[in-house]
Amino acid sequence: MKERRHDIDWIRIIVFDILIVWHVCLYFVNWGAPVDWDLALKNRDQVSWLSWPMLFVRQWRLPILFLISGIGTRFALSSRTALQYIRERIVRLLLPLFAGMLLIVPPIVYLERLIQGVFEGSFWSFYPHIFEGFYPEGNFSWHHLWFLAYLFLMSITVLPLFLYLRRSGKTLFSFLERSFRKNPFSLYMLCIPLIIVQLALETRFPLTMALVDDWYAYTYYLICFVWGYILASLGNQSWNAMMEIRRYAFLLGLALSVIILLFLHRGENPLWIRTLKPVNTWSWIIAIFGYASKYLNRESRILKYRNTAVYPFYIIHFTILIFLGYALMNLSIHYIWKMIIMVAGIYGISILLYEFFISRIKILKPLFGLKLKS
Repeated sequence: MKERRHDIDWIRIIVFDILIVWHVCLYFVNWGAPVDWDLALKNRDQVSWLSWPMLFVRQWRLPILFLISGIGTRFALSSRTALQYIRERIVRLLLPLFAGMLLIVPPIVYLERLIQGVFEGSFWSFYPHIFEGFYPEGNFSWHHLWFLAYLFLMSITVLPLFLYLRRSGKTLFSFLERSFRKNPFSLYMLCIPLIIVQLALETRFPLTMALVDDWYAYTYYLICFVWGYILASLGNQSWNAMMEIRRYAFLLGLALSVIILLFLHRGENPLWIRTLKPVNTWSWIIAIFGYASKYLNRESRILKYRNTAVYPFYIIHFTILIFLGYALMNLSIHYIWKMIIMVAGIYGISILLYEFFISRIKILKPLFGLKLKS
């Protein structure tokens, strides 16, 4: 299975771009743990209208990332043994995670402690304290790098299932291929497990991104991860089915998003809204993959560069954001200018760090998820 899906690469890049803008917007809204994890660092003036597009994006951005990770796992396992795959996951996920927790995250926690008034002094005098307890009470944290920890655990725990499917999944794959070919709307049956998880776990296990007691988020994203592997195993039939019903999925997602956002914005989350959430998520997944399959499945120089750089950008962007936010938080300029400065600063500084350090210094490459071979 050697075919490269350029549309999948584009979706991955675009969704990570959305993640960066999302984190910038989080600097301007005052959300708490019941909605999503929040920043300790805030602009002095909050922008209430940003909560609408953020709530909309929140419905599908992370499920898509885990789905894409499952697709990537299918391609990776097509040319690797189980041991080779585990070794590759350790190098590509655990190594950047640990490096990030020791090098990238501590400056974030340091600025938070300065703002909270619980520490005074330089970063170097603070650094020995990063090992004192686990965040948020302590200082040792993975912050935005939680995604790597979750993905590594999923990759290892579900590996036996993937190996079984690779060896004996022909019956299941044939059934799904026939179903999608006969009726592309049968794609929606894949959201049934998501509905079950949503109804059973969402209210019992609020999001923590700390792995402990995060059963709802972990299980939900795990299902998306598995579906990504299975959809990739079906080859073009999956993308053809999504492309065929992309318009209907887009319209359904649009209608459901309006309904869901109205209730979420009022702080209401009844049973029937919780039932509709996974349907809405899956509609946007189908629509995004369908349109991408139609218009983005082509190679370009920009794609090649960004596909390599997106991982290091993800690792370093949040630290840059926090330092920019710390410098801008009390300035008397319009929030639009602050947003522009933060977004431009994140990409500008990331490009400089990537071009002159990360991509050129051999020892840094694996710490930021890059392969040693050029």
